[in-house]
Amino acid sequence: MIKSLMKGAAAIAIMTSIGVGTAAAQACEETQFSSANAENYLKAETELMVNENPQAALQALNALRSQELNCYEEGAAIQLSAAIKIQTEDYTGAVRDLETLISRGFITGDALKSTYYNIAQIYLTVDNKESALQYYDRWMAAGGVPDRSQKWTLAVLYQQMDDFQQSLRWAEQVFAEDGPGAERQVYDFLIFLYDQTGNFAKKAELLETLLARDPSDRRLWDAIAGDYFRGGQERKAFEVQKAMYLGGILQTEDELMRIVNFYNSFDVPYAAAKILEKEMNAGRISSNYQRLELLANLYQVAREFDKAIPVIERAAQMAPDGKMYERLGRSYSELQQWANAEEALINAINKGGLDNAGLAWVLVGQSRYERDDRSGAREAFRNANNRGGRGWLDFMAAEDNTARALVIFDAQNKVNDFKKEKERCEDLEVIGNAPETCQTVDERLATAEAELAEIVGDV
Repeated sequence: MIKSLMKGAAAIAIMTSIGVGTAAAQACEETQFSSANAENYLKAETELMVNENPQAALQALNALRSQELNCYEEGAAIQLSAAIKIQTEDYTGAVRDLETLISRGFITGDALKSTYYNIAQIYLTVDNKESALQYYDRWMAAGGVPDRSQKWTLAVLYQQMDDFQQSLRWAEQVFAEDGPGAERQVYDFLIFLYDQTGNFAKKAELLETLLARDPSDRRLWDAIAGDYFRGGQERKAFEVQKAMYLGGILQTEDELMRIVNFYNSFDVPYAAAKILEKEMNAGRISSNYQRLELLANLYQVAREFDKAIPVIERAAQMAPDGKMYERLGRSYSELQQWANAEEALINAINKGGLDNAGLAWVLVGQSRYERDDRSGAREAFRNANNRGGRGWLDFMAAEDNTARALVIFDAQNKVNDFKKEKERCEDLEVIGNAPETCQTVDERLATAEAELAEIVGDV
């Protein structure tokens, strides 16, 4: 399982892998800070790296950036900005800063290689597998050589993206380094990949290495799993059950649900969801409401929202009340698919049985607001009849008042401009030097005043 990137470690990695000021030095002839800018930079760096106070570091960095910076100072400031954003969990901003350093030529050589790797780790933190793999590729193209842990990370990432051939490539390299004494999870992972890629001969070799006896002997598998479980070694029991599943030994619905629950218990919801969905599609696990609800839960916990939505929709059609439709609406809201969100929420309200229908109406109102249906949004917020709905109504009223005020302001400015033009025309007429436009200024002023009066009257 891929570990989350530690914020402090990530910030330090960014600072040390590039080097303070090194990036900027490679892109310009400047090689040092001015005295005033050096003071602000050192203060920002100290607040971040020593005092672990990113907010104070940001204030000092802003003070630095308010000054005129040479290219050396600018590169160092961008680098420090990326480290601060890591600490404040602004991962998108941190990547943007690092990519700016790269695109402007502030980072080259080994520093560029390290920066590609740091960006890959940031994308792992936010579970953006595709972008993480892209930067792993750039890191390796720049000369990065994966160690055993990094090869395992690559194997798991490709497996989660269903690219089993690439996953197998890295998993086999891990196994080659570990040798026959590799941990059980490496064996099980390879067994799964050999199944997916059709490498059954290699799978058989692994099973023989693990058991040194007939892997199809069901009584043996049951005995090993049972002994581990009774001895309180649930993890080892789980490993045996995984091997049994991958070997095609588990057949009944109870047996298959046991492996799903094992995966879920050991915090591998994505694998649990994939197995559950596969077996439901094969008809070996019932596709009833309870199973669909579990499958949706597993995908959502694994942050696979796109895969969860069709499951929730199927469950909503079976549900006796509107709660699952409400959940579907919330899921669409998270993805900002507002039209779908409204449709699901209206279905939830119509089907009934909600714990709080007012909250559903608030979400309906928000979906309409996001699609510029202001009239429909107000109707929904009034239907909510709760604090959230009233807050939205007040917010929209404030928006409307601001818009009206701007219209009046523009109209008043137009009148004032024509009045000033008329005064200039009167002065020029005294000396007989008035332009032709002065002949129409009274008419234009009267029109502007009438428009202003009409606007004020409407308001």
